Amino acid sequence: MNGRLRHPGIDRILMLAVLGLLVLGTLLVWSATSHRDDLTGGDPTAYLRKQLVNVCIGLVLMVVVMATDHRWVRIVAPLVYVAALGGLVLVLTMGTTVNGSRSWIDLAGMSIQPSELAKLAVVIGMALLVAERNEGRRTRVGAVEVVGMLLVAGVPASLIMLQPDLGTLLVLSATVFGVLAVAGAPRRWLALLALGGGAAAVTAFAGHLLKPYQVDRFLAFTNPDLDPRGAGYNTEQARIAVGNGGWFGQGLFHGSQTRSGFVPEQHTDFIFTVAGEELGLVGAGILIALLGVVIWRALAISAMSTDLFGRVAAAGIACWLGFQAFQNIGMCLGIMPVTGVPLPFVSYGGSSMFAGMLAVGLLQNLHLRATASLPTRYARPVRETHLIPR
Repeated sequence: MNGRLRHPGIDRILMLAVLGLLVLGTLLVWSATSHRDDLTGGDPTAYLRKQLVNVCIGLVLMVVVMATDHRWVRIVAPLVYVAALGGLVLVLTMGTTVNGSRSWIDLAGMSIQPSELAKLAVVIGMALLVAERNEGRRTRVGAVEVVGMLLVAGVPASLIMLQPDLGTLLVLSATVFGVLAVAGAPRRWLALLALGGGAAAVTAFAGHLLKPYQVDRFLAFTNPDLDPRGAGYNTEQARIAVGNGGWFGQGLFHGSQTRSGFVPEQHTDFIFTVAGEELGLVGAGILIALLGVVIWRALAISAMSTDLFGRVAAAGIACWLGFQAFQNIGMCLGIMPVTGVPLPFVSYGGSSMFAGMLAVGLLQNLHLRATASLPTRYARPVRETHLIPR
């Protein structure tokens, strides 16, 4: 025997990185809300308990997906996509408007944001389509596959645009581009999509298709001093909070900006400012490093996957989590416009947590399948032994 099969197991590095983000995020949410009587009703641990419930539910979802047979994952994928579309339609008909966007559905005392789950649905939908048409064949991804994948992404993107949820749309657009590139779409298609996206953005801005508050956010991004008490307030206060942290921070639960409540939505969209102020450059750097490890392991799982579905799905998850993390941290640092996207595994909220943990479960599922079928890379050959000396 020139090799042996690997013993299947979970990706421990990925799991440790995700657990580290969950612990760190829970502490940051607690710090951002413990002093806010207007949010907690006088109970400083209210949001801590809610976030722990979100984490526990997310871990259960991760285990369920991880333990599911890979064949069932592909069978259930279309149902997940249809369910995501149904949720987006329900948002437009009976959703709740928050910060100018109708993105939430109130169910049994919980607020669900279907657009978060739609990101994962689009990734696995596109991966399934290209795998069903090209798996086992030596043909390149052609125009038919590219158009089909764009249609899979275009339907939920159109529903998200109607909410409107510009932040999620930006993340979804970057994810779709990454999935097409990994799937092997011709470069001319990628170039046309990039040019088309740029032209659409310019047209939307010049044609007054954006909401006034969205235009104000982009103007404030280019010049935060333009309206420091209005659209530029979030960016200015976020910069101050991060700058207050120095190298090692002011200490957990001791951030001056955080305790004063100057940064809006600090437990959700601006959670990174808590890390920057209270844990400093070192603590914020550790958080970014953990996110980088998650993205690295997703790309590694994509590279070792034995089928096209696994390669495209894992790479799509890496693109989604990577760009969303960049967008969230970037708006806290003032290098990206303010859009309402959470920091994966860190921000408070159930929908984002559930979508992220389902994605981790899928990555672990793909890893289990890959390690069960790939030979050990450096396995030594089995030597012939003799009980009786020659």
